[in-house]
Amino acid sequence: MAVHHGPEDSNGAGRDEAPEQQIATLPTMISALTGALDDISKAMRLHRVWIALAHEDIGDQHRRTTLGPLWMLVNYFAFVGTFVFVFVTKDAGDPSYIAYVAIGMLVWFYLSETITMSVSLFQREASFIQGTTLPLFVYVMRLTMQCIIRAGYSMAGCVLILLLAGYGINTNWLLSLLGLLLIILATPALVTLFAFLGAFFPDSEFIVGNMMRVGMFFTPVFWVYGGQEGVQKYAYHWNPFTYFLEGVREPITAGIFPTHALVVTGYVCLGVWALALLLLGRYRKSIVFLI
Repeated sequence: MAVHHGPEDSNGAGRDEAPEQQIATLPTMISALTGALDDISKAMRLHRVWIALAHEDIGDQHRRTTLGPLWMLVNYFAFVGTFVFVFVTKDAGDPSYIAYVAIGMLVWFYLSETITMSVSLFQREASFIQGTTLPLFVYVMRLTMQCIIRAGYSMAGCVLILLLAGYGINTNWLLSLLGLLLIILATPALVTLFAFLGAFFPDSEFIVGNMMRVGMFFTPVFWVYGGQEGVQKYAYHWNPFTYFLEGVREPITAGIFPTHALVVTGYVCLGVWALALLLLGRYRKSIVFLI
């Protein structure tokens, strides 16, 4: 007489296999995390290398120019001036709006440049990656340091604009530094994530570039959200870049501690770092075959 196996038996077998699959993936994740942390540790010990390379990159980009790296400061002033005095002339005389745009441009320029340059990072560094045994995270920190240096010039311009607009240096500036610190802490993870994206999908260089250009208009860089409905509502609340901006901007322009913005930014940072560590640990040795 045949024995009929009911749903309970098949479901039970499925339940028996699921833990085995979970156990099988757990060592893989731990191994990837360990490998990533080892690569990062080695790269940190070589900090003089990527700091020197970053400074060399900045010099090479402005070689034989009259102003040198000061062109980055001129570029920042040009964009801030355009948006304040041309596109929104009705608010141009409001010091709070000038500060709003100045800080928004500072943060957006940094994030946009970091992300767009990260996508092609491993392709640009292909000769070094294939010809040396440097930890992969060295190249991540090289670009991170380069972006921080470039942002330093924009920050100098932003501080000058804030002072001219009547915003004296006070404790609110220290609160704003918390938002900047979170952004800087997230930068290596963002670079790693988008660099692997570019290595796996070469077309993403053009996709990400176009998205960041369009994304500026969907992020409250120069427009102010005042509870409007429609596209602006969703662009403000569901855009992670909003919270990066507000975490830096709100302490100075509104005089408040940006609790919500910093919490959201912190969660975004943790998520990006988790993905970056997994990618770095899993594919750092095979990246040479992808570029």
